[in-house]
Amino acid sequence: MKNREDRSFEVSLEQLNDLLTDDRGLFTRPSRDCSPVHPGIYVGNESAALNVMHLKRLGITHILNAAEGNSFMHVNTNAEFYAGTGFVYHGIPASDFDHFDISVYFEEAADFIGKALAYNDGKGKVYVHCREGYSRSPTLVIAFLMLRQNMDVHTALATVRQNREIGPNDGFLLQLCRLNKRLRAESRSPTL
Repeated sequence: MKNREDRSFEVSLEQLNDLLTDDRGLFTRPSRDCSPVHPGIYVGNESAALNVMHLKRLGITHILNAAEGNSFMHVNTNAEFYAGTGFVYHGIPASDFDHFDISVYFEEAADFIGKALAYNDGKGKVYVHCREGYSRSPTLVIAFLMLRQNMDVHTALATVRQNREIGPNDGFLLQLCRLNKRLRAESRSPTL
């Protein structure tokens, strides 16, 4: 049974990677620091996260740092960094490794993004970033779209990819596949 499950994840992983690559099968790095990927949701990198004036011009009200921390692969911002700017900040200390369990943050991130979008009678905008805006931050946005917008993993990934070059690592993609499987199972089970 486990082998069959693993194969279904491999197929799903392959399908997701196909959505992420160009016609030649190559991944493309993001062409912009910050990209709108869904109404009210922007994904981007550290450079844009540090540019408070740019974020204000975009109308950002909330910031979700998907790479909070002090190492070379993290972005060293926190609530104190944004003090006095008017932004509502939340940090998640995710690392960009295949073996890192980012799924433990799916609900937390989805709650924050949902609150951001509901802010000011639905006029809130959230900037979700990591170091490059390529793996961690798009993974959390895809999870949000699955958990709160009822999208399946293919639709959610394609939605973000349509608007930004992304490349979540294979471990993150597998975790999104597992979330997709769980949500599909929950939607098929009868409610009590």
